[in-house]
Amino acid sequence: MRRSLENGVTEIDNNRCEQSIRPIALGRKNWLHIGAPGAAPSVAAIISVVESCKRMGINVRSYLSDVLPRLAAAHPDQVAALAATLTPGRWLAVRTPAAAQAPAAPAGNPA
Repeated sequence: MRRSLENGVTEIDNNRCEQSIRPIALGRKNWLHIGAPGAAPSVAAIISVVESCKRMGINVRSYLSDVLPRLAAAHPDQVAALAATLTPGRWLAVRTPAAAQAPAAPAGNPA
């Protein structure tokens, strides 16, 4: 509760998170591959990206159809750096009209 009072952006509860993972918990018996030890980190990463897109109002299909081919075409040494620039938040920021119209900071002056 203290964190919520110190930072107004921080939510006081995790209901939104709980509701987003509810379908996964309900369907767990039908998805046997989630029970495999090696699948859990991959499934968690995919669910995290999909739910982040939904929360930000990003069309998940548009996001994945843009990002996945770019990651697949990247050199293995560059995938980690590229992935950091293609998070849903950064991907959306590049595509919003406000980001495109914002004036660039002059060279040498940090913004």
